[in-house]
Amino acid sequence: MSKMKGTQAIIKCLQEEGVEVLFGYPGGAVIELYDELCQSDIRHILVRHEQGAVHAADGFARSTGKVGVALLTSGPGATNGVTAIATAYCDSIPLVILTGQVPRALIGNDAFQEVDIVGITRPCTKHNYLVYDPEELVPTLREAFYLAASGRPGPVLVDLPKDIIGSTVTYSPKKPIKMQTYQPNVNPHPNQVEKACRACLKAKRPVLYVGGGVILSGANQELTQLARRLSIPVTMTLMGLGGFPGTDPLSLGMLGMHGSYAANMSVAKSDLLIAVGARFDDRVTGRLDAFAPQAKIIHIDIDPSSISKNVGVDIPIVADCKLALQAINAWLDKSSDFNSSETAELHAPWVEQVKEWESKHPLTYLENGDIIKPQYVIETLHKLTGGDAIITTEVGQNQMWAAQFYKFNHPRRLLTSGGLGTMGYGLPAAIGAQTAFPDAAVIDVAGDGSIQMNIQELATARECGAHVKIAILNNNFLGMVRQWQELFYNRHYASTVMEITPDFVALAKAYGAVGLRAKTKAEVEPVIKEALATKNVVVMDFTIAREEGVFPMVPAGKATTEMLLV
Repeated sequence: MSKMKGTQAIIKCLQEEGVEVLFGYPGGAVIELYDELCQSDIRHILVRHEQGAVHAADGFARSTGKVGVALLTSGPGATNGVTAIATAYCDSIPLVILTGQVPRALIGNDAFQEVDIVGITRPCTKHNYLVYDPEELVPTLREAFYLAASGRPGPVLVDLPKDIIGSTVTYSPKKPIKMQTYQPNVNPHPNQVEKACRACLKAKRPVLYVGGGVILSGANQELTQLARRLSIPVTMTLMGLGGFPGTDPLSLGMLGMHGSYAANMSVAKSDLLIAVGARFDDRVTGRLDAFAPQAKIIHIDIDPSSISKNVGVDIPIVADCKLALQAINAWLDKSSDFNSSETAELHAPWVEQVKEWESKHPLTYLENGDIIKPQYVIETLHKLTGGDAIITTEVGQNQMWAAQFYKFNHPRRLLTSGGLGTMGYGLPAAIGAQTAFPDAAVIDVAGDGSIQMNIQELATARECGAHVKIAILNNNFLGMVRQWQELFYNRHYASTVMEITPDFVALAKAYGAVGLRAKTKAEVEPVIKEALATKNVVVMDFTIAREEGVFPMVPAGKATTEMLLV
C-alpha cells in the first residue's frame, strides 16, 4: 500500500484499467485533476460540449469493445452530459463518467455549480457513486470499471467532490472484485440448452432474431456458425446489424418498423423464433398480439429482467450470448440426433419461401432522373468503402437509410443511438471511433437537422486529427417527423420545414475542414471519392429529394405485417 494525492490515485487507476484516451471538458471542480492528467501519458481530447465528450467515449467503446471514459466538471458540465449518458444506458454501452463536485462541506448548500448529479442520473446509469470517504476513492473507481464492463454493460458515474480529489488517499494493490449484491450469471443451463437445440431440430420455419447483445458479447462467429449449419434465416435489430454478415444469403436485414418485408413476414410466419441478445423493443414487435403469433420463442439474454418482459417466451436461457451459442453449437456437435443435411432439407422449403418474399418486395427506391436519392448516396458509400467503413449516424431518416442500404458484414461497424434515438450522436461518436482507429474510414451519416445538434465538434475533430467524413443528406426538413406528417397529418408540416440552414460547405471551411457539395446524382460518386482521399475532416452536403420517405414503414399501433411499402 502507498499514500498519494487523490488526483494521482485517479490517474493511476485509469492507467491500471488500460485507459489510453479520455474525452472531457475542464472546470473549477476538476482543475486539480486536469493538472495531474496533463502530466500523465493518458491522451485527453478536449471537446466543445460535454454531451460531445460522453458521445465520443460512447463511440470509442462501441467500436473497440473497451470501456469509454469521459471527464466532466460539476454543475452544468455534469448535466450537459446526461443525454449522452442516457443514450449509452439505453444501448448497454460500457462507460465510466467522472464528474467533479463541490467540496463535501458545501454539498446541499446550493453552492456555485452544485447539482445532485447522482440523483439526476440514477435512472439512466447502471450504477453511480458519490465518493464521500477518501479511502473509498480507489475501490470505487475499480468497482466502477468492473460494473461498466461485466454482465449487461452500461454507464457508471463517479461523482468526485473537490476536496476528495485533493486529499491524501491509500492506493492498495488490485484484487479480484466480488460483490455480494451483483453476481451476473454468464453460463447457460445445460437443460435449457438441450431444450433449445431440440426445438431447433424440430422446427420447420425457424428464424434467428439478433440484437445488440450478440455484438456486445462478441458472439458473431458463433451465431454465424449456428445459422449456416442449421440453414436458419437471420434478421437483426438496428443494434444487431453486423452481428451476422449482411451480404450472406441467409441475412434478411433489419426487422421492425422500417425492416424489410421478408424479415417482418418471416417473423410473423415462423414456428420458432430464436431471440439472441435482443429485448423485443416496441420498434421491432409492432402490435404485440400480432408478433410471431405461431412461434415458440427461445430467448437468450444475460439480463434476466429482459426475459418475458415484453413478450412471453417458452425457453429462456439467461447467459452471456457467446457462451450460450458456444454451448448450443457444442451440443449439436455431439448429438446423434443432428444431421446437417437432413436439417437443411427440412428447412429448404422455408428458405425458399423467404427468398420469394425478398424477390417480391426487395429494399428498393424509385430513381428520378438526376435528382439525388438518399438511398443512392448510402449505396455509393458502401461501394466505394467496400462495405468496410465504420458508419456512425445521427437519428431520423438518415439513420434508417444507412441501416437499410449499407450492408454490414462485421460487428462494431455501425454506431448509432438505438434505444434513446439521440440527434447529435453521430459526429462526436465518429470522433471517438476515429480516435480508436485512426487509419479506418469513419463516416457520419447525418441529416441537415441532426448534424446541427453537435456541429461544434467539428472543432474537436480538427484539433485532435480525427479525419472523419460527414455525409449530410440535406432535404431542408426534419425528415422523419415530416414523413409522419405527410402520411398521417394531411401534409401539415408543423415546425419541420427548415428554411434557414447553414451553408455547410462554408461552415466546414470556417472550421478548417473541407466542404464538398453534390446537387446531382452524377456528382455523388466524385464527391465521395474526393472525401475518402482527403486527409482532413470533410463535410459532404448532398442535396437530396426533399420529400423522399423511408419504406417499408409500419404505422404506429399496427402489426409488422401491415407495412406501407411505398
